[in-house]
Amino acid sequence: MNPPIFHLAFPVGDIPQTKLFYIEGLGCMPGRETPRSLILNFYEHQLVAHVTPDMQPQKGIYPRHFGLIFATESQWQEFYRRAKKQDLPFYQEAKLRFPDSPLEHQTFFLIDPFHNLLEFKFYAHPEAVFGCHEYAQIGDH
Repeated sequence: MNPPIFHLAFPVGDIPQTKLFYIEGLGCMPGRETPRSLILNFYEHQLVAHVTPDMQPQKGIYPRHFGLIFATESQWQEFYRRAKKQDLPFYQEAKLRFPDSPLEHQTFFLIDPFHNLLEFKFYAHPEAVFGCHEYAQIGDH
């Protein structure tokens, strides 16, 4: 059985810069394209970039960002090395959140040319992705 895939539409300023960051930088595969939209295969999930005038950066990582949770630490480290090698802009460097707890995870944030924030994580304990309800911490709040 094939699981559903995630879909996210997000704003960008132009398609050429979008292609540089997401295809060349992150390794996404391109899909259909128009002058104002681009479909991207983001590790088997569908992103659709839509050109939007007057993009404004948000203040901080909340409320909106998106990204990937890697199944293994080595996958996360490999992706981190790719981001460094591609000289992608970091919004937050790699750090460890909630150390020595069931919520422990490694994370870093990138920022695309249009102020969209992307987070990439690896959880030391996979059950923390959707579980560990007895803990109240979510993000940096």
